[in-house]
Amino acid sequence: MARSRRQKTARLVGIIILLTFTLSVSRTAFGQSGGGAPPDTFGAEPKLPQPEQSLIPVLNWARAEPWPEGTAPKAAEGLTVKAFARGLKHPRWIYVLPNGDVLVAEAASEPASSWSPRSLAQTWVQRQAGSIVENANRISILRDTNGDGVADEQGVFLDGLRQPFGMALIGDQLYVANTDSVVRYPYKTGDKAITAQGTKLVDIPVGHHWTRNILPSRDQTKLFITVGSGSNIGEKGMDIEKERATIWELDLASGQYRIFASGLRNANGMAFEPSTGALWTVVNERDEIGDDVPPDYLTSVKDGGFYGWPYSYWGKHVDERVQPQRPDLVATSITPDYALGPHTASLGLAYYDGQVLPPPFRNGMFIGQHGSWNRSEYSGYKVIFVPFEKGRPNGQPIDVLTGFLAEDASSAHGRPVGVTVTREGTLLVADDVGNTIWHVTGAAPASAASPGKTPASTTGAGERKP
Repeated sequence: MARSRRQKTARLVGIIILLTFTLSVSRTAFGQSGGGAPPDTFGAEPKLPQPEQSLIPVLNWARAEPWPEGTAPKAAEGLTVKAFARGLKHPRWIYVLPNGDVLVAEAASEPASSWSPRSLAQTWVQRQAGSIVENANRISILRDTNGDGVADEQGVFLDGLRQPFGMALIGDQLYVANTDSVVRYPYKTGDKAITAQGTKLVDIPVGHHWTRNILPSRDQTKLFITVGSGSNIGEKGMDIEKERATIWELDLASGQYRIFASGLRNANGMAFEPSTGALWTVVNERDEIGDDVPPDYLTSVKDGGFYGWPYSYWGKHVDERVQPQRPDLVATSITPDYALGPHTASLGLAYYDGQVLPPPFRNGMFIGQHGSWNRSEYSGYKVIFVPFEKGRPNGQPIDVLTGFLAEDASSAHGRPVGVTVTREGTLLVADDVGNTIWHVTGAAPASAASPGKTPASTTGAGERKP
């Protein structure tokens, strides 16, 4: 008995030492810089350095710190940002109902169940970064009743959920994607809350990547569902990866689903490009082979397409860590359309074809980049816009919102996730660490500007207003 206790104590001490050393290395040897991803890691032909491996992975996070009083992200020239709603509990995803009500999914990562040193280290990092917090597991409703661009009503719309994320309304039925299922609820226009019992449509495998987004097909008869992988590169065995790293297509009439596309390590945001009708998604790629490889990406999604994971990245670049190899699958791997920089954690996606926001923020995709943890210099932590022409990305991305990192890059006041377009043609951004929904509009002409100043808003020059 005594020997068993000593063995357990020694194992625990070893874990603590490894954890401490790992975190020490990541915070000192690699620094905390906010240098960002190199420009040549974006676009249709990104630079792909040779992969590098190390005994101890880079764990470089931005510690979560609240927004200082009277501050906000910095908006690009021609835009203004202010808080649409504050005081939420880790808001991740946004959905605008036809009547203008805004639904917000509030959920967070769950601690790893494993006691391995790696899992303990990652859980500790996630807590410091604000990813693991008290889990609300609910959807809130926000209303702007007077049209001033700020929600003046806020309440709980639906609770008792399990890590809700994607939402979609088809007719009088609201679909909600939990981490483990898609559930349907009855809805009437103007409802402030749903109390009816939901109907589960399909079970989804759980663990590791937990976010499940949904998007109705253009004819409203099906739902596309993102199901991320259960690991980084299949290191837990491919048996647990069955039907994961995929986008499912659920037929609403029959309740049957199929794999629409695969090899997508962790797809999140989805949107249709209106001129072609093509489905697009943003995907978080693998970790631990270097600061600048591989890039996360934006891509059109082909029915039946395979996009490489875990055997290859960016088309046919083989990941030698994965064993056994599958050259037959690598040979079919589709190269994504547009790189979004390495480790940027690109999650939110919304196509903008409105006229309210000024050029150059028309006809393209808004993307919420949650920010890196496996890179010695931070990347992401901002909202960007990728312009489109003739149905495809055209040109370098444009910063929309920045300033989520503190000026010395030692902490993050916020981390953008979901993005969506309002009925009026403005942009909403979910900031989970900041517990805020930000509202991005066009900057008013100087002659039309009010002599008063709007609290906690910033203009295109990045000026902070008290």
